[in-house]
Amino acid sequence: MAGHSKWANIQHRKGKQDAIRSKTFSKLSKEITVAAKMGDPDPDKNPRLRLAVKAAKAQSMPKDVIDRAIKKSLMGDANDYTEIRYEGYGAGGIAVIVEALTDNLNRTASNVRSYFTKAGGNLGQTGSVAHSFDRLGEISYPLSAGDADTVMLAAIEAGAEDVETDEDGHWIYCKVEDLSAVSDALEAALGESTESKLVWRPQSRTEVDLDTAQKLMKLIDLLEEDDDVQTVTHNFDVPEDVAAKL
Repeated sequence: MAGHSKWANIQHRKGKQDAIRSKTFSKLSKEITVAAKMGDPDPDKNPRLRLAVKAAKAQSMPKDVIDRAIKKSLMGDANDYTEIRYEGYGAGGIAVIVEALTDNLNRTASNVRSYFTKAGGNLGQTGSVAHSFDRLGEISYPLSAGDADTVMLAAIEAGAEDVETDEDGHWIYCKVEDLSAVSDALEAALGESTESKLVWRPQSRTEVDLDTAQKLMKLIDLLEEDDDVQTVTHNFDVPEDVAAKL
């Protein structure tokens, strides 16, 4: 399977730093509300809600905001959101998966299609690019959790399938259905993780040139600015010389 993308990490961190705080919290709150509404409002009894709350804490969302999002799920006036996945190709034929939570499917579909078009790509049918990714659980730890061998051993004992370590940290991968159990076992061995979530992991990555990278970054920016879009995943990498020009 494809290695962890250093460029993806850099872009992800930059995006978090540059994003409007209220927009980030809004998207996290929406996921918490939906997770609580679909299951038990107690995170200990609802794996999806537990992951959502952990993601919110990772972004320093205040506890009262998290609690308010959970309570909203119990209120009759909470919006009904539909989960939808869009798949398409960005510039250079790069595969892109977009996950959204929306209360208006027509609006979201129209917006997502327009973003792909504006950035030189095209929206495809569901399933058109997902076959190039693996759906997995991903658990991340800082380097301070231990050296690569220590983390690898803990991951194997916890039931994980793969581990990657670089200068940015440790990434542990497992089957979707094992995420909660593996996460618990790792926390017992290594302490609390930075984040636990479901991801689309590309089976391979494609390096892109400057022009293609600029178009792809435009597409990602447009998508992430949309309130309905929760996650954007791609399978490209940017060589260091191109990244320097960006």
